[in-house]
Order: sequence, then C-alpha cells, then structure tokens
Amino acid sequence: MADHSFSDGVPSDSVEAAKNASNTEKLTDQVMQNPRVLAALQERLDSVPHTPSSYIETLPKAVKRRINALKQLQVRCAHIEAKFYEEVHDLERKYAALYQPLFDKRREFITGDVEPTDAESEWHSENEEEEKLAGDMKNKVVITEKEAATAEEPNPKGIPEFWFTIFRNVDMLSELVQEYDEPILKHLQDIKVKFSDPGQPMSFVLEFHFEPNDYFTNSVLTKTYKMKSEPDKADPFSFEGPEIVDCDGCTIDWKKGKNVTVKTIKKKQKHKGRGTVRTITKQVPNESFFNFFNPLKASGDGESLDEDSEFTLASDFEIGHFFRERIVPRAVLYFTGEAIEDDDNKEPSQPAECKQQ
Repeated sequence: MADHSFSDGVPSDSVEAAKNASNTEKLTDQVMQNPRVLAALQERLDSVPHTPSSYIETLPKAVKRRINALKQLQVRCAHIEAKFYEEVHDLERKYAALYQPLFDKRREFITGDVEPTDAESEWHSENEEEEKLAGDMKNKVVITEKEAATAEEPNPKGIPEFWFTIFRNVDMLSELVQEYDEPILKHLQDIKVKFSDPGQPMSFVLEFHFEPNDYFTNSVLTKTYKMKSEPDKADPFSFEGPEIVDCDGCTIDWKKGKNVTVKTIKKKQKHKGRGTVRTITKQVPNESFFNFFNPLKASGDGESLDEDSEFTLASDFEIGHFFRERIVPRAVLYFTGEAIEDDDNKEPSQPAECKQQ
C-alpha cells in the first residue's frame, strides 16, 4: 500500500517535485551565467540560416498564394521588356544608317583615299590656351626651324596601321593576336557592324575589310552573332535584355602556305609489320586571331558544353559585343588610347548580351 504521508497538509511527492523544480531552475541560472555556454549558444543561433526563402516558408498559405500571383505578373513584365528591346534593336538599325556616312568618311581618311579639309582637321584641345601662349613665345625663335622640319617630315598615306594599332592597344584583342598575325592585320582597312533586316531574327554581323594581301583572297571576313530577346521558359526571371546565343564565322580562302591557323609538324611512324620507320607531316590547329572566324558552336541539341568550351564561347560573345558597342563606334579614341583610359576609370560590368544560354 502506497505511503501518502503529509507534511503541513501537503503531500510528500508534491514537496519533492517542488524541490526538483527549484534545483533545476538554480542549475539553469548557473549555466546561463557561464560565458562559454552563452558563446556556444549564440554561435548555434548565428548558424541558423536566415534567408529570404526561409522567411517565405514561414508565411501563411494565403500570403504564399498572393506571392505566386505577383510572380505571374513579373513574368508578364519580362515579356513586355523583351518587346521593348526588340524595338530598341529596330531603333539601333535606324540610327546605324545615320552613322554609316560618317564611318564611310572615316574609312576614306584612314586609307588616304580622301584628304580632310582644313576645317575637318581642326581640333581644339583642352589645354589650347596654355599651348597657344607657350607657342607664341617659341614661335618667334624657332619659326624658321619649324618650316624646314615640316618640309622634311614624311607624309604617309592616310593613317598607317590604324586598326592594327587598336588591336595592339586593347588588351582583350591583343591577347588573341600572335606575332605571325600582325603582318596580316596591318592590311585591315575597316570594321563595320551590320544589323539584321526588319522582320528577321535578331542578329548583327561584324565585317572586317582587308586590302589585297599575300595571305588570303577574301576582301571581307565576316562573323555573325545571333541574338535572342525573350525570357527563358525555364527561368523567366533571369531575363536582363537581349542575349547572344550563337555565332557563325566564314571560310578564309588562304593562299598556299599562308594559313596561320594551322601549323605543320613532323612525326615518326613505325610500320607494325616491317618495323620500318618513316617520317610523316601533319597539320594541327595553331593559335591565331583568325580562329575568331571559326568559332565554337553553342550546343543546340540539349547537351551541355564542358567548362572550357563554355568559357571560350562566353569570351567570344564578349568580344563580339565589345566590337559592336565600343570599338567600331569609338575607333579613333581606342587608336589614341583615350577610350582605354575612360574604360579603366569605370567599374567593370558584364553586358547582358554576353550571357551564354
């Protein structure tokens, strides 16, 4: 039979429970006053992830339902934005036609086909006043010497090696150019950008115009960049504008022995049966800027490219974008180096059009 003894009218088991609770509370107070315990507890709390997604998961179902409705609206916004960029492309095409006469005249000055007039060649520098004052002082002393030097100064045709100098000035391009590419690039006379016709899939073509040379018979080498301006069905929220999704090069008609994109190697080969050894020659790919016109193709069959191929393709897209957006419109400033200084002073950014699918 159980012992239900009482102390001052309170059951003994209740008294024992109260004592245990009091002891536990005291022990808890002592533990919580220990700095090591507090630090460990804080570290554990800090390790608990506090992300936007974890917050969303805590919301009531009714709120989540409304958030899904907002996402649907966001997808519709992305499709409207895509249409906006399509119209921007139409506007680019329109203004390209206005720029072209100026670019044609630029080519004439560069090649020396046309000499600029005095009015066309007049340029006022930022330090013109200081230079004028200094010049006035010197002119009285050295005017005769200047006239003599001017008479002896060489007067080459046009602006020699204009585009080659740009390649040499811009790191992104100079990294692609090998020593044996340089004599060929010195024959480059112009680079043009041509936009796709109205109603056609969005794209642009880079045209590299060469004077007659000893390396290939092409007068123009082309590179076509195909673009897309529509949200990805699998990830519509990633849309940030038109993207380059693929590119096509052209065939270079190299003259005999002048193809710098391949090199010939000699290899010894042993006959399995007779044991005789012969030397064979074999052509293998060679690093060259002109590989630019034989680009890697984006995978269109659903298979993903390896990491190196993805990097190569992304770099190709970036170079194409840079030619279109920077080099061609601002060529003289890359020739003088002024645009390069401006680029160095700006925060680097990855243009939306360089993203690979």
